[in-house]
Amino acid sequence: MPFSDIRGQDRPVEIIKAYIKNGRLEGGYLFTGPAAIGKKMTAKILSQALNCIGNNNEACGLCPSCLKIERNNHPDVHIISNDESQVNPVRNTMQGNVNKMVSNGVKIDAIRRLQKEISLKAYEGRFKVFIIDNAHTLTSEASNCLLKVLEEPPRGSLIILVTDKPNLLFKTITSRCKVLKFRAIKREELEAVLKKDYGLDNGFAHFLAYFSEGRLGEALKLKDTDILNFKNSIIDKFAVPSTLNIEGIKVEDRRDVRLSLNILSAWFRDLYFMKSGMPDLELINYDRRPDLLKTVNRFSHAQLYRIVNVISNTMSYLEHNINTRLLLYNLKAELWAK
Repeated sequence: MPFSDIRGQDRPVEIIKAYIKNGRLEGGYLFTGPAAIGKKMTAKILSQALNCIGNNNEACGLCPSCLKIERNNHPDVHIISNDESQVNPVRNTMQGNVNKMVSNGVKIDAIRRLQKEISLKAYEGRFKVFIIDNAHTLTSEASNCLLKVLEEPPRGSLIILVTDKPNLLFKTITSRCKVLKFRAIKREELEAVLKKDYGLDNGFAHFLAYFSEGRLGEALKLKDTDILNFKNSIIDKFAVPSTLNIEGIKVEDRRDVRLSLNILSAWFRDLYFMKSGMPDLELINYDRRPDLLKTVNRFSHAQLYRIVNVISNTMSYLEHNINTRLLLYNLKAELWAK
């Protein structure tokens, strides 16, 4: 894939291309910014550009090297991650090209393998690239081990740390990396991309662009789901003062509950800003505008502000080992407390 496939990240892409052109790419890099905006995708395209057989400072996306990297089976490009979407660890292939550690954090064993692998000569590419996804989950032991590598990285190697929580990294690690900041796309720009490139209708593109807060990856993750029906069912179950029905919410799945809480937060956010005179096209739930109009006068600004904080606190509690069913019932009571 060429760098032009990366949407809305012109500044970091320009810097990367300048580094490639001037032969200044090596050592450690830190890609920061909100989740699901293309940081990891950029890291993979960068590894393709460095190892593309065409050798034109771009990734052709078609040569054997580019295709292997796209499929995660290039012997010189390694991904280290504690991807929470995975259920079981993925063992290394015989060549050790993809390392995925699925746990509460990226552990020292993964970094020790990096330390050993980075000292070896490239197997078939020009650059050895190590992408550490969710780098903020590095354990203390793994962080200290990585520091040793970052102090004197071998020539022809690149370590890319990808994170949306850079403040959780050791400052000593951050100081040894060149930092590239990625930003969410403007919501109206993302809406246009979803309509033009993915053929979504106006209403669905608007909702995804605004609900995902300009994060293309998040919008694409949701576009093939039944998110509109799901979000409307959540609004109907929680946002009217009636008996709570949590049927349809997978209370045992915290990701499902987290998505439900984000939907509720967006609903009450819309009410708050509608009450403040925000243009209707800025509403996340523009498809429910008539219901918002019926509901907006039930609340004062102070009540809506309290409700949004209650939802935010509930999301914080969700990160702890708390009974999610009880958490949702408590939330319903809090939302409609007088």
